[in-house]
Amino acid sequence: MSATEFNPDQLANEYSERSPAAIIKLGLESFENIAISFSGAEDVILIDIATKIKPDVKVFSLDTGRLHAETYRFIEQVREHYNIEIDVLSPDAETVQNLVRAKGLYSFYKDGHKECCSIRKVVPLRRKLMTLDAWITGQRKDQSPDTRNAVPVVEKDAAFSTADKNLYKFNPLSNWTSAEVWEYIRSNGVPFNALHEQGFSSIGCEPCTRAVLPNQHEREGRWWWEEATQKECGLHEGNLKK
Repeated sequence: MSATEFNPDQLANEYSERSPAAIIKLGLESFENIAISFSGAEDVILIDIATKIKPDVKVFSLDTGRLHAETYRFIEQVREHYNIEIDVLSPDAETVQNLVRAKGLYSFYKDGHKECCSIRKVVPLRRKLMTLDAWITGQRKDQSPDTRNAVPVVEKDAAFSTADKNLYKFNPLSNWTSAEVWEYIRSNGVPFNALHEQGFSSIGCEPCTRAVLPNQHEREGRWWWEEATQKECGLHEGNLKK
């Protein structure tokens, strides 16, 4: 199927109740130039399923320079476990240096996280996505009721499509709950970040992530000093427009 023939709305409706494996298979068969975005527990499930369909599936991960040590070890663990290449993306060093020189290392506590996330995450991601026709993410509706409750299983990427090129996004775990994610991980021996054993549920950069208390929502540990409706770093900015 060519990109010009791809109808995300029609397929989102058709595949809305299909399994993650079926949605991943759709993505891999529809686009040769497609990659999995990997950072958290959900994303490793995508890799676990995708490598059974296409062992050399493309995977990339964002190294912001502010990740936990456990996260760096986790990336390496996944690379070795699945015997895959992981394209680790870094932010522009000069831009990071300019931000730190002007505002220090923790400006996001005063100014909000958007500027830092843009430099460390969004710009490197945009650079990567410009080389792809589609990507696969681990977004789930129940991750953030304020911003992700309408995430379809297939969509045109509202944030990263351009006037010259459409980019498509597959969200195979959109309808899964956290309980289903962890049931799959336990049942299939899928690697996970050691921070999950320390009360961390949603893991990002070290200064912007903390463990959550019992019965707190998993995203409450991310950018806890900010309004819940803005808890997107820019990787899925299109969610804020829905």
